[in-house]
Amino acid sequence: MTDKHKFLKLLEQRVLWLSCWMIHNANHIRENMDGLKVGGHQASSASIVSIMTALYFDILKPEDRVAVKPHASPVFHAIQYLAGLQTKEKIQNFRGFGGAQSYPSRTKDIDDVDISTGSVGLGVAMTSFMSLIQDYISQKQFTKKIPQGRMIALVGDAELDEGNVYECLQEGWKHNLRNVWWIIDYNRQSLDGVVHEGLSDRISAVFGAFGWNLVVLKYGKLQQEAFKEPGGEKLKKWIDDCPNQLYSALMFEGGASFKDRLLDDIGDQGIVASLINKRSDDEMLDLMANLGGHCVATLSEAFGSIKDDKPTAFIAYTIKGWGTPLAGHKDNHSGLMTKLQMETFKSKLGIATGSEWNSFADEKENIELDLRLKNLPFQVAKHRKFKSKNITIDEIVSIKEIKTSTQNAFGKILDQYAKNNSEFSNRIITTSPDVSVSTNLGSWVNRTGLFSRDDSSDTFRDRKIPSAQKWIFSPNGQHIELGIAEMNLFLLLGAAGLSHELFGERLFPIGTVYDPFIARGLDAMNYACYQDARFMIVGTPSGISLAPEGGAHQSIGTPLIGISQPGLLSFEPAFADELAVIMHYGFNYMQNDDGGSIYLRLSTRVIDQPVRTINKELQNNIIKGAYWLKEPGPNPEIILVFQGVVAHDVIQSAGFLGDKYKDIGVLAITSSDSLFHEWKQKSLSYNNDIEKSHLEDLLKKVPQSTKVITVLDGHPMTLAWIGGIYGHKIVPLGVDQFGQTGTINDLYSEFKIDTESICQIGFNQNKR
Repeated sequence: MTDKHKFLKLLEQRVLWLSCWMIHNANHIRENMDGLKVGGHQASSASIVSIMTALYFDILKPEDRVAVKPHASPVFHAIQYLAGLQTKEKIQNFRGFGGAQSYPSRTKDIDDVDISTGSVGLGVAMTSFMSLIQDYISQKQFTKKIPQGRMIALVGDAELDEGNVYECLQEGWKHNLRNVWWIIDYNRQSLDGVVHEGLSDRISAVFGAFGWNLVVLKYGKLQQEAFKEPGGEKLKKWIDDCPNQLYSALMFEGGASFKDRLLDDIGDQGIVASLINKRSDDEMLDLMANLGGHCVATLSEAFGSIKDDKPTAFIAYTIKGWGTPLAGHKDNHSGLMTKLQMETFKSKLGIATGSEWNSFADEKENIELDLRLKNLPFQVAKHRKFKSKNITIDEIVSIKEIKTSTQNAFGKILDQYAKNNSEFSNRIITTSPDVSVSTNLGSWVNRTGLFSRDDSSDTFRDRKIPSAQKWIFSPNGQHIELGIAEMNLFLLLGAAGLSHELFGERLFPIGTVYDPFIARGLDAMNYACYQDARFMIVGTPSGISLAPEGGAHQSIGTPLIGISQPGLLSFEPAFADELAVIMHYGFNYMQNDDGGSIYLRLSTRVIDQPVRTINKELQNNIIKGAYWLKEPGPNPEIILVFQGVVAHDVIQSAGFLGDKYKDIGVLAITSSDSLFHEWKQKSLSYNNDIEKSHLEDLLKKVPQSTKVITVLDGHPMTLAWIGGIYGHKIVPLGVDQFGQTGTINDLYSEFKIDTESICQIGFNQNKR
């Protein structure tokens, strides 16, 4: 064993101990007021200890980024603790409030987390889109030259059941993916049992089909040496033929059981019996546990042998619970070592009582070892979150059309930004899951082009065939076209929306998607927001206003998603001038320390636009979430409150109802999300003199006896909460059933959000 491998072996054993002890402390030693199991996945952590040791202490460079499988969080925290990037107090409070997180988190952990994980499979796919963004940035003239890092995913084999992993593989193939490693912890056990036989061959075939390098790490050095002994080829064949469940069961039972089974199966041949019997039970167990994924020498050599930038998958055979009393048992996923088992484990690793939490810095005999590990290039880099300067946003775009839709206005605003050719506009990157034209990105794409590392001409243009689309691929392009997979859309937005921290360059990612299909990518959207990625998602067309397309293409609950999703500020403007103001604000919000991402819910319905000048007060009110489109008189019996494209019907209704209700008012909501959260936050204050929320200010002139009719093309709960502010009676109109095909008038009438229905409901209010 070389000096380097001895060094890695010492680190491996300490990481194994600390990760297991961290979990044990949380469940058996630390005060537990709830009486509930804390959990922590000792077995899943143990299976990947050797892989992570070789990677973090021998292979990684500062420009590399790693997504750690969720259940290996204790291993990650232990490694960071030894490197001086995590504190003893935090790991002692693992899974406690304010302690090291259950799953690695960019925003909630203090250690150097590259990619948050937790919802399995998403961190794996995220690495592919981070690589694509790394390529994108490296091709742009506005960026400084950045070293090309490897985007690495440490993957539990059960994570490969997630569909988004395979969606990502296909997208990577289309974009000529590079600089990506996936290291599969092939322990052949999942949450509820042992995986099916032959999975490794299936996995290998999938990666081969998409053009990846494939490296299978099945045998460690001990096994490779044993195979060279007389009878070793028989032992190798037995290992290869042994079913997963049997291998796991024998691993749990120990070396004696392995010897008995081997002697029963192949031991009648003298040379094989000699190979087996010359080893003690413990030596036999060590040999059979020495799979490729538990041999730091094998791992280090394999990782170091990759010299090209081709995507590479490593299938590393491991034992779930390796090195612990839980090794191999089919129930070990959520199992915990008992106190007695932990004492035995502690003795086996030579950990003295009172030194359980020691890093090498705490031990005089290991000071040189501590200095050596902390002077490794990856550890010297410490926290690798970059900062990027704020970019000045171009002036608000003016849309002068008398009639238009918010979706059409969105396209025109982007097209104007493209014409500006400013530092800001050059940093916009757009993407869409095969709906760029139908979401009005066509003009933008024609002007800025599609991104590819290589130039590619438009065959239709070259052959002089008329087409509205000019699909020119080049390194200068600013649009990345995706296949029809909304999970990929949000993973790409997440990667691009973290570019300022990952690569030191600010991008302004904009994604467009049919509004109802936001729900198809909701897990990945939540994942991106959890990491504090900054992007703008445009959901369009929205609601039943997309009438002829039928219920499958009509969104209902997306406004509620906008309200409920942390890290995402949602707007639903009615008019083009509102949208221009909101987009300008949104790009600044995406850069603010206390900002986040933006969600715009837009429509294809063309409506009359107000003839007005947006003054500073109106601009501020649009951003705050609401303004009086028609101020109520001193004694209004009814006010109409609306959000989005139903403005047309509400304005018409106000005209008709105004003949009876002279003081009627019309309140335009641009962001129920912003209004709700500001009101909620101020409501929590114990200070009665605190400044009122924006909506409280707007409604304070409306008597409590006034009836409030709320209207939107979406779920009525979006605005119904407004009645809780001052106790107004609310009549909530909206959509809470699946739509169908028809005209806008047909569907609006069906859900009582058309002019006639609003008027009828309004006229009937004085009868109630």
